[in-house]
Amino acid sequence: MTSITPAPRSVTSGIITILLTVFAMALTDAFVKFASADMTLWQIYVCRSVLALPVLMFLGKGRLKPQAVGWVTARSLALVAMYLAIYAAIPLLDLSVIAASLYTGPLFIVILSAVFLRETVAVVQWIAVALGFVGVLFVVQPSGAGFNALSLIPIIAAFLYAVTAVLTRAKCAHEAPATLAVSLNVALVVFGGVASLWLVASPSEHAVSYPFLFGQWSNLNLRTIGILIVMAVLIVGVSIGLARAYQSPRPQVIATFDYAYLIFAAFWGFVFFREVPELWTIAGMALIIAAGVLVLISGSAPKQSKLDKLPESGI
Repeated sequence: MTSITPAPRSVTSGIITILLTVFAMALTDAFVKFASADMTLWQIYVCRSVLALPVLMFLGKGRLKPQAVGWVTARSLALVAMYLAIYAAIPLLDLSVIAASLYTGPLFIVILSAVFLRETVAVVQWIAVALGFVGVLFVVQPSGAGFNALSLIPIIAAFLYAVTAVLTRAKCAHEAPATLAVSLNVALVVFGGVASLWLVASPSEHAVSYPFLFGQWSNLNLRTIGILIVMAVLIVGVSIGLARAYQSPRPQVIATFDYAYLIFAAFWGFVFFREVPELWTIAGMALIIAAGVLVLISGSAPKQSKLDKLPESGI
């Protein structure tokens, strides 16, 4: 089908999907923060994904074999590395610095889309992404400790996220989202299992100062099992939603709405930790929303690349 009418529907579907996905992603991060005192990162990765995999395999309806094994594997490894970079930075940087650095990801997506996908990025879209980034700075308000060499850690995570988003569109567009989700969770189980065994065989001297990354597994109880089940349900939605959202045309448009994560993070921060947004945070949220609206009303769509004409994958 070569009609241009499916493209707007596809982009709209991608926008809705990314909003739902980052909503669940923010909730997942709240649960990870909540559980970090009781479990290691590797324990969460392994247990959560082991619970999620049977559901993902069922949703895959037998279509779990990747068409491009190498690219799907590369995508999964990039995501695993991204998650590791995010959490590795936690003991080294203020959370505000991490958030500001991480949300340079959409800027990388626009650049990579223009360079590697030959996407024509309209000036208004550059303005929208820049406006969204300014909104991020308003929300996180980097402190005086500020950006230093260590800020490269979450910036690396942001770059890996952008690579994943563009790679999904360019090389994994024909893959079923459940296939990509299964691959990611298998990679998390393998990587988390290897890291856990390594730490058992060679305990780290940093286990006392940062047990979340270097400690041993803790005993599970009804509370932690319940948390893991909730996180498994969320990772199913996030894994499939992330894959489907960035399989839509115009990944840089989808990336603008990725900023909504900060709004949802503020919401879950209030629900879980009674954190009330400051005026600067509210102003930043307004800029983020304005950036998304600016993309939607930007007028004529930029010229489509050949990749935009690829059919959407179903579950």
